[in-house]
Amino acid sequence: MKINKLTLDNGLRIVHHEDGSTQMVALNIVYDVGARDEHPDHTGFAHLFEHLMFGGSAHIPDYDTPLQHAGGESNAWTNNDITNYYLTIPAANAETAFWLESDRMLELAFSPKSLEVQRGVVLEEFKQRCLNQPYGDAGHLLRPLAYKVHPYRWPTIGKEPAHVANATLAEVKDFFFHYYAPNNAVLAVTGNIGWKETVRLAEKWFAPIPRREVPVRHLPEEPEQQEERRQTVTRDVPLDALFMAWHMCGRTDADYYAYDILSDILCNGPSSRLTRRLVKERQLFSSIDAYISGSRDAGLLHVCGKPAQGVTLEQAEEAVRQELKLLADHPIEAQELEKVKNKFEATQIFSNINYLNVATNLAWHELTGQAENIDREVEKYRAVSAGQLRDAARRAFREGNGSTLYYRKK
Repeated sequence: MKINKLTLDNGLRIVHHEDGSTQMVALNIVYDVGARDEHPDHTGFAHLFEHLMFGGSAHIPDYDTPLQHAGGESNAWTNNDITNYYLTIPAANAETAFWLESDRMLELAFSPKSLEVQRGVVLEEFKQRCLNQPYGDAGHLLRPLAYKVHPYRWPTIGKEPAHVANATLAEVKDFFFHYYAPNNAVLAVTGNIGWKETVRLAEKWFAPIPRREVPVRHLPEEPEQQEERRQTVTRDVPLDALFMAWHMCGRTDADYYAYDILSDILCNGPSSRLTRRLVKERQLFSSIDAYISGSRDAGLLHVCGKPAQGVTLEQAEEAVRQELKLLADHPIEAQELEKVKNKFEATQIFSNINYLNVATNLAWHELTGQAENIDREVEKYRAVSAGQLRDAARRAFREGNGSTLYYRKK
C-alpha cells in the first residue's frame, strides 16, 4: 500500500493513502487518550468527550449541519486506550472536512448548555447499556475483579453515572486542553484525494493550532495475578451467564497474535471448538463466545456464555476448563491452525478494500508504531506456530491467572 506521511510543526502526524476507485474522501483522527487516562474519581470523561466534540466548536456552533449539507457523514467511538473520530465526504467537498475537524481540535464551544445536553445523552446511555439492560453491568463487575491497580479496572463509560453527572465545565476544559492536541493525535486521509492536496489542506487548517502540554503517561503496571478470583451476583435476567477472563499480554507484544488466534480457535464460526463441542455436540451452552480485549497494555482473554436449560454454572465452567486444558496440553493440528489463519487473512484483505477502514487502520497503526504495519499484520499472524499457541495457552490458563463471574438469574 502506498502510504505518505508528514508531521506538522505542531506535532500532528498525517498519514495518507490515495484511492481513485471512490469519489469519496475519509478523514480519521485518533487522539491518544482513553479511559485509562482518567482519574479514578473522575471516570467517563473520554467517553463524554466523544459526545462533546459534536456539540459545537470555537467558530462553528453546529458541527453536523455543514457536514450534511456537503454530503458527508461522521461518527466516533472511544475505548480504554483511544478516542477515534471519522467522517466521509464527497471529494469535491473535502475542504469542509478539514475545516470542521480542525476547528474542534482548536477549541470546543464549552458552553454550559452543550455540557448539559451531552451529559444527559451520556447518562441516558449509561442507564440503557449498563443499568437497564440484562447483563449490562458485567463489565463493571469483571474488570475490577481482574484488575486491581491498572485503570483498565473501569469501563470506558465510567465507573458510575455520578462521575459524569458531577463533572464541572472547568474540569471538562482542563481534560480537553491536556489531551485533544495536535501533538497527541494522528490524522489519516484516504480516498480520492492526492497527497499534494492533502498537505495543502492540512497545513492551511491544522498547522495554526498550537501544541499543548500533554501529560506524560505513568500508569501503574498490573501485578501478576497469583490467585483465582471469583464473584457471584443475582440479577433479574432471563438466563444464568458465565463470564471468565485471563490475563494476557498487550497489543504490541509479540505474543499478542498467538492469543488472538487462540480466541478464534475457541470461538470464531460454527466449526470453532467451543461452538462445535459445547453448543452443538454436548449442548451445554445455548450460546458462547471467546475474544481478546485488544488493549494496548496487558489485556484479557474472555470466554462468556449462557448455559443451556438444566445445566448449572458449575457444570458449564468445568466444560470450558476442559477445553482450555486441551489447548495447553496438546499442539493444535496444522489444518485447524491454517483454517483460522486463512479466515483472518481474508478478513484483513476485505477490510482494507474500504477507504474508510483504511483510514481508521492507518491512524491506529501510526499511533501505536508506524502506519506501514497495516501491510504486516497478516504475516505476523501467519508466523505464529502451534508451539507458540500451546505456550500462550499454558501461560494464560494457568491456575491463579483467571477471574470468574457467575451471573445468576433470580
